[in-house]
Amino acid sequence: ASVLINPNIATIQTSENFADKVYFLPITSEFVERIIEKEKPDSILLQFGGQTALNVGVELFEKGILEKHNVKVLGTPVQAIMETEDRLLFSEKCSEIDLKVAESKTAGNVEEAIEAANEIGFPVMVRIAYALGGLGSGIVNNKEELAEKANKAFRFTNQILIEESLYGWKEVEYEIVRDQYDNCITTCSMENIDPMGIHTGDSVVVAPVQTLSAKENFKLRSIGIKLIRHIGIVGECNIQYALDPGTGDYRIIEVNARLSRSSALASKATGYPLAFIATKLALGYALNEIENNITQETSACFEPALDYVAFKFPRWDLQKFQLVSTKLGSEMKSVGEVMSLGRSFEEVLQKAIRMLDVGLNGFVCNHLQFEDLDKELSEPTDKRIFAIALALQKGYSVEKINQLTKITPWFLYKMKNIIDVEKRLNVSTLDEIDNDFMLEAKRYGFSDKQIAILTKRNEQEVREKRKSLNVIPVVKQIDTLAAEYPAHTNYLYLTYHGEEDDIQQGEEKQIVVLGSGAYRIGSSVEFDWCCVTAVNAINNCGYKSIMINCNPETVSTDYDICEKLYFEELTIERVLDICEKENPEGVIVSTGGQVPNNLAMKLYKKDVKILGTSPLQIDNAESRHKFSRILDKLKVDQPAWQEVTTFNDAKIFSKKVGYPVLIRPSYVLSGAAMSIVLTEDELERYLKKATELNREHPVVISKFITDAREIEIDAVADKGELFCYAIAEHVENAGVHSGDATIVLPPQRTYLETMRRIKIITKKIAREFEITGPFNIQFIAKENEVKVIECNLRASRSFPFVSKTLKINFIDIATRLMLGDKPQAIDKSSFDLDYGGVKA
Repeated sequence: ASVLINPNIATIQTSENFADKVYFLPITSEFVERIIEKEKPDSILLQFGGQTALNVGVELFEKGILEKHNVKVLGTPVQAIMETEDRLLFSEKCSEIDLKVAESKTAGNVEEAIEAANEIGFPVMVRIAYALGGLGSGIVNNKEELAEKANKAFRFTNQILIEESLYGWKEVEYEIVRDQYDNCITTCSMENIDPMGIHTGDSVVVAPVQTLSAKENFKLRSIGIKLIRHIGIVGECNIQYALDPGTGDYRIIEVNARLSRSSALASKATGYPLAFIATKLALGYALNEIENNITQETSACFEPALDYVAFKFPRWDLQKFQLVSTKLGSEMKSVGEVMSLGRSFEEVLQKAIRMLDVGLNGFVCNHLQFEDLDKELSEPTDKRIFAIALALQKGYSVEKINQLTKITPWFLYKMKNIIDVEKRLNVSTLDEIDNDFMLEAKRYGFSDKQIAILTKRNEQEVREKRKSLNVIPVVKQIDTLAAEYPAHTNYLYLTYHGEEDDIQQGEEKQIVVLGSGAYRIGSSVEFDWCCVTAVNAINNCGYKSIMINCNPETVSTDYDICEKLYFEELTIERVLDICEKENPEGVIVSTGGQVPNNLAMKLYKKDVKILGTSPLQIDNAESRHKFSRILDKLKVDQPAWQEVTTFNDAKIFSKKVGYPVLIRPSYVLSGAAMSIVLTEDELERYLKKATELNREHPVVISKFITDAREIEIDAVADKGELFCYAIAEHVENAGVHSGDATIVLPPQRTYLETMRRIKIITKKIAREFEITGPFNIQFIAKENEVKVIECNLRASRSFPFVSKTLKINFIDIATRLMLGDKPQAIDKSSFDLDYGGVKA
């Protein structure tokens, strides 16, 4: 039997059918000890819960709690974990077998830090021991910078490390697997396009390594295996190197004796299920005894061979924070990532940039300007890759860009190839583009939209022209064996580098689920839970599920969740490409958050069948002014509102209703560009920001009600009739975004009359919008008056929370209703609960 401890309610791993028992408790040694006393387990796994789990595991070991209760640590021994986590022990371990690590000294105060830096020689790298995401680390060039950095660091820790700076060296990572019988293989090599000095979580990464010679690659691989054997790791680990591009000299930066962010990426990039195999190894199996579930042809001791390129691009949401520096360094700032697959570097680079969903069309065709281009190149920010594009367009040589960025010239030449094709497209008309040129542009990763921008036509015309030239992408499998052996994988991607499809398409009873793309602020693991739950429901109803998503961190992109997995862009072009090949019976857009919701209308216009609520109704709810008009027609109360396109209109309205007012554009997730405005000056400033975001849709301005409470309802309807619902209240007053609010279910201080009114309004809205599937409405309540703020005709962030608290799976029910199935009626209410749930 398995016991899982994880307080994260939104993740799929805390759902009923995964572990035998789930404890929603803090991951601290005190709580874990109490669970050990109650459950009396005979063993524990530490390497699957990131840094948090490792730190707690080491603490339990050091306090003697594991020994006291006879709990055995499976996999890598705790001693080995401590040797990889403690910098001093780690460098001693490396020295024992003559391997090189960066020269480093420990310091317990600022004076010691300065002394150590003088001995090593500036610039130096400052690091904190036992820290996740490079917390508090960074490169300093002189005493003053060091003193400032060290003072900050000593607030978190009592020990810091001063290391030689390896700025400008290449950063390379290997994933290594070892069993207890000393069999050891390398499953994936990854190269950071950004040089040393930028945290690997903020780096653009390509797998397999592209610019190392066979000799360098073999050397680093051998060193890795030698070190892992010496430390005695059992299971999976990740080793990071710095490599001097000039001399080929190396330094080992660190070993993570656990599954890390890179492990998830490596698993998805190679089709080698690292977590599954690491668990088997921890249980005592040998590598040759484990079958690779993805290929079903080989054992786990086969090293994956790739006939494609995988490319990871981080997503930052730094614009949401006014005072945060956009500079990238050794402290991680990204909130999510995407992975693209293809057969050329140019193709995957452009695909990945589009996958980020930040309004960029690819490496080129973005209207970005930089005040100081050289500074942007030499001091990396989240926009540096686009500064490289601009520099290449302006005629900078690859050598000059290499000097400024320290990025390997090979990558820069590949980027230059994209610019060269862009220049040729720019002077062509669409009619002049023949089959060869169209195919070349597509192989360099240009989307139909980019070609449309460059040839001054629209996307639909380019699509028609491309299809008339018979330039159509092919479906390829990730088979881990570079097609040397037959493999049965459902892990798919589309590319223009190929002659034929690897699989049969267009089977009967297929349903497509659109995923949520990169994690970002406001859209995270909650929508992954919704997508996986929807896919499970599709499979259980006797249909075949197809998942389209591009996020390597999610369970929805695991090979064993769905019938077919397309690791692809969530753009209209790519979704149509897949639908034309697969001819599904329907597409579900309501479980992946805002990204699929925004595609609903576009797909509907192309005659793709959308399951559940009609896209016309989604448009009515998403478009603020249409929605507000419908509420007026239904005589449902809402804060006073007006749609404005000029600053003057906004000024007149705000004076009439009185400040504060709320400004919001249409079709946004997690309140992007929504602002509460207190004065006329602020109004002018914020209106500029909101209209820059979206010129197609006007802005709606409404009266902001102060000292009011916010209540929301998550519900499922069937053909306009309410099927099940959960009313939850926010602890904070209205004005705190629902994603940042503390939510309580069942409500503790909401009048019954208020709840009755909410239910009546919800039924009216469900009927008017003819909803089938999940939806969420947010209300504002003050002195027994209830007003509607907004309605989302899709699953919301709180669906996993209400489903697990009430033990009613809302998404399972919603999916079955969308498929035309008849789930049992729900007869229990939140009043029957003898406990409460709080989401913080």
